[in-house]
Amino acid sequence: MNWISEWALPKVKALFGGPRELPENLWHKCPSCEQMIFHRDLERNLHVCTSCGHHMRLSAHARLKATLDEGYTRIELPKPPADPLRFRDQRRYAERLKDAQTKMGMDDAVLVAQGRIDGRKAVVAAFEFSFMGGSMGAGVGEALVTAARLAVLQDAPLIVFTASGGARMQEGTISLMQMPRTVIATRMVKEAGLPFIVVLCDPTTGGVTASFAMLGDIQIAEPGALIGFAGARVIEQTVREKLPEGFQRAEYLLEHGILDMVVKRADMRATLARLIALLREPLPPEQDQPAEPVLALPAPEAAKPA
Repeated sequence: MNWISEWALPKVKALFGGPRELPENLWHKCPSCEQMIFHRDLERNLHVCTSCGHHMRLSAHARLKATLDEGYTRIELPKPPADPLRFRDQRRYAERLKDAQTKMGMDDAVLVAQGRIDGRKAVVAAFEFSFMGGSMGAGVGEALVTAARLAVLQDAPLIVFTASGGARMQEGTISLMQMPRTVIATRMVKEAGLPFIVVLCDPTTGGVTASFAMLGDIQIAEPGALIGFAGARVIEQTVREKLPEGFQRAEYLLEHGILDMVVKRADMRATLARLIALLREPLPPEQDQPAEPVLALPAPEAAKPA
């Protein structure tokens, strides 16, 4: 009998309570510089690499929390038909949708909330890329229409954070119809005289880019965000030319006038609050000032006869 394994080891395990299970994903690797970052440091830094500043993808829940003041309200969204076309490829679309809903704890790829940003009213819609690639189907279209109606009702600006691969192929023509629906939703906000601000996050492509995402009164993007309609490889094969460096990235689009500004995630909340103040709050009335004295010019002398 081995007394170490039969007697000593059980005593030590009983003393220290046995081996503890460590949680998964304690460390994350930056996809840009490959630096390992402790998960708490990454969350504290809003999923921005502490080494190189690379902006990783942020969940819709974290986006709302980082943007709105405490005490904001999540809006319950209408539920569209789960599988209007009874689509099936390798799996049924209804099964894929249910799996995504269970995994993400969301009905679809967009969350909508109302609250305040530094004390100023706002309605915010945030895409969740991890929910079927943030694809836009009937549920997403209904969420954006609901957000627009709520903004008009609350007399508040509408802010949308986009992160999407485009239209949801499993819903076919129904997903394509969400493009004009979301455009009409933006018109509702603008006709009410309210600001519509779009924050383009990585990635924003396809039918989302081709519809409401490019119609903001102010277009903002996060650093390094991929923004475009078709993929760079498809464009290269179509035009048969080498695309410039950084094509379809936020900095390139800003340089060519498609964006108004590129804002770091840490500065996004303050920037949005400042923009809302500039667009919504009137200038202070001019104070009455004493009139400036008017200098009287001497009358011209009459011409003397020669």
